[in-house]
Amino acid sequence: MIRLFKHYIPHAVLLLGLLDFGLLMLAGELAWQIRASQIGMDPGTFTERWPAVTGSALVVWLAMISVGVYGPYALRSLRYAGARLLVAISLAVLALALVEFVLNDVTFWRSTLFYTMCLTIAFMVADRLFLNNFLGSSAFRRRIMVLGSGDRAQRIRELGDRPESGFAVVAYLAMSDGERVVEEAIPREAIHDLGRFVENLGVSEVILALQERRNALPLKDLLRMKTKGVHVNDFSSFLERETGRVDLDTVNPSWLIFSDGFSSGRMISSAAKRIFDIVASLILLMLTFPIILLFALIVKLDSKGPAFFRQKRVGLYGQTFDLIKLRSMRTDAEKDGAKWAEENDPRVTRVGRFIRKVRIDELPQTWSVLKGDMSFVGPRPEIPQFVGDLEEQLVFYAERHMVKPGITGWAQINYPYGASIEDSRKKLEYDLYYAKNYTPFLDLVVLLQTVRVILWPEGAR
Repeated sequence: MIRLFKHYIPHAVLLLGLLDFGLLMLAGELAWQIRASQIGMDPGTFTERWPAVTGSALVVWLAMISVGVYGPYALRSLRYAGARLLVAISLAVLALALVEFVLNDVTFWRSTLFYTMCLTIAFMVADRLFLNNFLGSSAFRRRIMVLGSGDRAQRIRELGDRPESGFAVVAYLAMSDGERVVEEAIPREAIHDLGRFVENLGVSEVILALQERRNALPLKDLLRMKTKGVHVNDFSSFLERETGRVDLDTVNPSWLIFSDGFSSGRMISSAAKRIFDIVASLILLMLTFPIILLFALIVKLDSKGPAFFRQKRVGLYGQTFDLIKLRSMRTDAEKDGAKWAEENDPRVTRVGRFIRKVRIDELPQTWSVLKGDMSFVGPRPEIPQFVGDLEEQLVFYAERHMVKPGITGWAQINYPYGASIEDSRKKLEYDLYYAKNYTPFLDLVVLLQTVRVILWPEGAR
């Protein structure tokens, strides 16, 4: 994987993304050439129109990212990728048409849009037909060796067996005579020169998956491998990189303290984040104010009670604030106290079921973003009663409050909606990853991917 602004991106995804962007540029240029030849016009030089070509390619590319064209399933299924690609093209056409309307003196997109989109579809499908058989091959996977043969080694094997995995385990080494879970593990004493063994297998990374490290680490061998350019990684850091979450089963306070993350350099990033929140929330409130008023009226007519729902939530540093949403439940939904939402929750009204599905009930939260209680991206704020219970049952739960809560977040785009202690544990692992590795780049990734969650709601309640 390649680390970009503290966030890991698989090699296959990065290479495919760069190739796609180049093909999008080519589609835009060819479309211009075709249109110019049709009307008998001198096409001119590329230097005269590269901003328009680059701009249109960037819009389509961002649309592809936002709908999940580069997700793991899209990389393995041509049918899945094709469906997402068509949605991305449709969104890009609307965006480019809007740009052309605003910048009416720019005629590039209007006169060549049809040809550009047709060429884009042809190039993207051909691209994936050609690369589909190679993205999952060993040529695109890192070769790793695992030191250990217990439960942790087994977890790595299960992770590597997934179709979207970016690595292949070439060997397991049993470092002790303890119980083996991975039966094919090679006994350490069977290998005379571990450094030469790693070199012969073409290993690029060694993972320490030992249950107990004391008197089990081959320090001299690890040092020799490190100096030869082989990356040595511990189990928790490896899982964080490969899964995009902090594994609560294996981390401890010392790992959180000494691992890379929670950088003090985020002060500038936080200032930029706040400026973005203010500007974006003002624009969004102006654009969606009629929609909020319309559905507030519909909610009022559909069921008795106020149109808006106000509730205490836990925010930054554990401070509470009032969260405002369009009411989607009956007014007596919490007469017996707050409780988790359920699938097909009977407390949800007819209109509430719709506005929850399309996320319209979340729009008034933009006011909380403007006030500074929330951000657009961050862990979802929970009810104080739930927070008290979760802090008692889940280790490191309080650390998620070290960043401002958000309307959308890393957990929301990576984990389906859930309403249980186990679901909260899984979401906490993603929230800790976000708090630990926060950068404006990660915020951009979350915002783009939120489009995918809106278009394809997964467990929205």
